[in-house]
Amino acid sequence: MGCEAPLKQAIEHLFFIEVNQVDDDLGGMLIVHIADITMFYAPASGGVRTYLDAKHRRLGLHPGVRHSLLIPGANLTRQNGIYEVPAPALPFGNGYRFPLRLAPWRNVLHDLQPDLIEVGDPYLTAWAALDARRQLDVPVIGFYHSDLPLLVSNRMGNWFTPNVEAYVSKLYGNFDRVLAPSQVMADKLRSLGISNVHVQRLGVDLATFNPSLREPGLKAQLGIPEDSRLLIFAGRGSKEKNLPILLDCIKRLGKPYHLLLVGSHMPTGTPDNVTVIDHFCPTHEVALLMASADALVHAGDQETFGLVILEAMASGIPVVAVAAGAFNEIVQPDCGLLCAPNDGLAMARKVHELFEGDPLQLGQSARQHAEQHYAWDSVVNGLLAHYRAVLGSNLALHVHA
Repeated sequence: MGCEAPLKQAIEHLFFIEVNQVDDDLGGMLIVHIADITMFYAPASGGVRTYLDAKHRRLGLHPGVRHSLLIPGANLTRQNGIYEVPAPALPFGNGYRFPLRLAPWRNVLHDLQPDLIEVGDPYLTAWAALDARRQLDVPVIGFYHSDLPLLVSNRMGNWFTPNVEAYVSKLYGNFDRVLAPSQVMADKLRSLGISNVHVQRLGVDLATFNPSLREPGLKAQLGIPEDSRLLIFAGRGSKEKNLPILLDCIKRLGKPYHLLLVGSHMPTGTPDNVTVIDHFCPTHEVALLMASADALVHAGDQETFGLVILEAMASGIPVVAVAAGAFNEIVQPDCGLLCAPNDGLAMARKVHELFEGDPLQLGQSARQHAEQHYAWDSVVNGLLAHYRAVLGSNLALHVHA
């Protein structure tokens, strides 16, 4: 019995040696090995998984880059550069797993021997990456995807905020570079004393979210008149999405406006002009619904980026959102309208104003804006510039789809 643990470790080590041999000889080409590590990856994940999947696909097309992605799983597995590291499932966690032991993650990083590590969450995996840095002597970048102090404040009150802010300051102060998805998040990090912060916006899949997917028969399928003005919101029905504001807005608007709520944990007891799809929908289904709606509405006032806004814009529909969080940076005047936060009446007025104008033209402009500024290829090229900066490399890394 005493030899089982060492034997298991030896087998795992051989496993990684075997899979790493694939890149040992590529005609003398210099390969930069980038490893992403995060616990924010599950079947029903949101923006972080979208970012990592898009990044993994595009870096896989680059002959000078090898990309490994470390995520939680039931067992140690590897497939197409994605490594699942054992971690227990969270009860009622929608498929999420929460790592409890640092060593398995650190050991995988040690065996992979990456040139650079990017951290995608502020929990144990972040400390595993910093621990691996001491062994490997490689730079570590922290991507600040979520506003942890605000998240804790929403769930537990302001009592813990100073302690959480101190934790964020200590953790992210250790990284060689910190990336934030919006200027508002970069400013928050700088206010905590973190100096080496850079804005790196996310992107949208312009092929997946596309006006061509519009389904003319959707309104008939929903049982509403063809001349209805169909509004949509897609995402998890969490507290910070402020769905009661959306319901107040649509109740005030009345017919011919109709709201479609798509995602898990949606509210019950909604007004008559609301349809709820209360479960996680695959991306292609969300894309079809988005392209088939007339506008997206979003009442969240705490978004660090707001990927669903970009998905709507790429789908060719305008946006009505609140003037808070990152939305001030994303929603340009020719793409939609912004309203005061936490005010259903103000949002209803902006929705009415949108349809009094030319929503089709706004939708076309929104699509053009997404094409010009948020294509994943340009986003990944921006990431490669950050990697070059911390690696001190003059490698001509550039991604073309």
